[in-house]
Amino acid sequence: MEITPFRIDVPQAELDDLARRLDHTRWPDEKPGTGRTFGAPLDDVRALTGHWRDGYDWRAQEARLNAFPQFTTEIDGDTVHFLHVRSAEPGALPLVLTHGWPGSVVEFLDVIGPLTDPVAHGGDAADAFHVVVPTIPGFGFGGPVSGRTAESVAPLWAELMRRLGHDRYAAHGGDFGAVISRELGVVDPQHCAALHLTQIMSATVTAETADMSDPTERRAVEQGYRYTYELGGYAQIQGTRPQTLAFGLSDSPVGLLAWIADAFLEWSAPDAVLDRDLLLTNVMIYWLNGTAASAARYYREGAASWGSSDTPSTVPTAVAVLPHDIGSPVRRIAERTTTITRWTELADGGHFGALEQPAAIVDDLRAALRPHR
Repeated sequence: MEITPFRIDVPQAELDDLARRLDHTRWPDEKPGTGRTFGAPLDDVRALTGHWRDGYDWRAQEARLNAFPQFTTEIDGDTVHFLHVRSAEPGALPLVLTHGWPGSVVEFLDVIGPLTDPVAHGGDAADAFHVVVPTIPGFGFGGPVSGRTAESVAPLWAELMRRLGHDRYAAHGGDFGAVISRELGVVDPQHCAALHLTQIMSATVTAETADMSDPTERRAVEQGYRYTYELGGYAQIQGTRPQTLAFGLSDSPVGLLAWIADAFLEWSAPDAVLDRDLLLTNVMIYWLNGTAASAARYYREGAASWGSSDTPSTVPTAVAVLPHDIGSPVRRIAERTTTITRWTELADGGHFGALEQPAAIVDDLRAALRPHR
């Protein structure tokens, strides 16, 4: 039951070891002219690595993270790390934000201020939230875990919100965060008042099941095809042979960087401009905590149920569809098992909504959750 204040303080020896490893990177060759079609390009990874070694300031990023109140607590045998930022507004609604793979709490740093202090960011005090941003166990500061699936995290979040005294709350997420948030509504509907998701994994269509005259369903089919035959290779590997992959990700910082950066660069909108330092901070969270293998195992542990959950949910659910995501839910499919109360097609953005389009996500969260305060 104990909640312990937490502060990031990485020993200098670990940073020195990282610098040594970066200095001794053994680079692969590359077939000329392939661009991104074969994966993370050599020139791009070299440039990111050069910045990591000589331009990136971990201590500045550590201080930015430490500016938010952080805590840990043990639930069901796992250490749960989380940010808990309370609003000064008396009517604030508690809101839990959950990242996915290969993300972290870094995804939400730019939305915490507008959500907790809307007046300071041009909003209305009535739209304030108390924000809780947990790290999925095994993804970061809680350290590695075994045997967890995304669905099994939801009861941990319900217990976390109870311990924090939030007996009525809302939840938001994408990727694994969408799976966890939707399941949170299933396991804790008495306290979870509403959901805001960017994906519903089971609400998919194929060329055989889609209405191809509908442009949104046609887009969903095209995204699904690209994911299956191009972008989804990472999931096949992590869902079948995560331990084999783990040796490279755990021993080589550049290997980990390429594996994660490839996802961020390919899954974001074509015009997205990602902050290099935030991308590297996200990678650092996996590297410093040794959780690349642990996070990858979620795919193997959840292989049987990943993306197929159709347990009915009665919790009011808003969906914000990002047009350049790696997959789009289809409303008529989602409505079969989910209580859809709002469906928004955002103007821009890819897989990492809060990172790519923080203002649009904040605006949609405010509008979607306003009726459920």
